[in-house]
Amino acid sequence: MIRAVVLGAAAGGGFPQWNSNAPACNRARAGDPAALPRHQASIAVSADNRSWYVLNASPDLRQQIAENRCLHPREGLRSTPISGVLLTGGEVDTVTGLLTLRERQPLRLLATAEVHALLDANPIFEALNRDTVPREVVPLHSWFPLRDADGGETGLSAMLFPVPGKVPLYMEPAADGTLALDAEDGGTVGVAISDGRERMFYIPGCAAMTPALSERLRNARLVLFDGTLWRDDEMIRAGLGPKTGQRMGHISAEGPAGSLRAFAELGVARKVFIHINNSNPVLLDDSPERAAALAAGWEVAHDGMELTLE
Repeated sequence: MIRAVVLGAAAGGGFPQWNSNAPACNRARAGDPAALPRHQASIAVSADNRSWYVLNASPDLRQQIAENRCLHPREGLRSTPISGVLLTGGEVDTVTGLLTLRERQPLRLLATAEVHALLDANPIFEALNRDTVPREVVPLHSWFPLRDADGGETGLSAMLFPVPGKVPLYMEPAADGTLALDAEDGGTVGVAISDGRERMFYIPGCAAMTPALSERLRNARLVLFDGTLWRDDEMIRAGLGPKTGQRMGHISAEGPAGSLRAFAELGVARKVFIHINNSNPVLLDDSPERAAALAAGWEVAHDGMELTLE
C-alpha cells in the first residue's frame, strides 16, 4: 500500500498569499467554502502508517505537521513518525521548512547532488545538525529504499528523474542569464514512489512535457503534477508581475503545450494538480477553469487530501 497525504497544495506564498488583495485570496480569507485556503506544496507518504517521508519541506511545515495527526509524536518526550525528507529542488518553498526540523531529531535528508550543493552553500542550514540529520545524495534514474532514521525498511522505495525546470529564484543573479535547467539536470526532479507493487508520481515543478516524461507517466495509476498556472501569461494578465509561466519554470494547464493536452492521451488513471498559484482560478470550486479541469479528468489537490494505492 502507498498512502499519500497532501500537506499543502498551493504554490509559493500559499492561498491566500499574505500580501494579496486579489478577489480569490479575499474569498479564501473570508471563509468562502468555494475558496479553500491551502498551505505551500508538500506531501507525506507511507506504506505502513507508522513511518512517513515528507516530500519537500515547505515554509509551512510546522503547521502542516500540527494539522495532520499521522505526523504527530507518539512516544517518549520527543519523537516523530517522520523518517526523512526527500527534496525535488532547492527553491525557497522547497527547503525552508528544513529549519523547522532543527531540534536534534534523527531523520534522513535525501536529495540530488545539485540540491545538496545549494544547501551546503548556505550556512543557515547547518542549524540542522548533520550528526542527527545526515545529508544523503541519491542518484537519478535508480531506485533506492526510503529507510527510517535507524536504517530500517519503511516498505517504500523511490526514484528521482530529471524534469525541465529553472534555477532557484535566489540563484538567478549568479546565473548569467541562463535560468533554464536542462531536462537531464538534477536541479529539478520528479519522484516515483513504490511499495514494490504500486507506483505513484510526484512532480510539483515542471517547465514542459518531454517525450521521455510522457513515456514514463503513460498508464500510471496516480500522478500529482505541477498546477502552478492555468495560462502561461496569467500573472501578466492579472497585473501581478512581468513573468510568464515558462519564465518561472512551470508548465501551464491551458494551451497547445499545456498539461491538459499533454496528458490527454497518456492514460493516467488519476491526475491531480498540486503546487497551485494563488492567481490560478482552478483553486475556486465555482470557476470555469475548475469545470474545464474536471471535464478533462483532473482533480485539484487540497490540504488534507488522502490518496491510497493498494
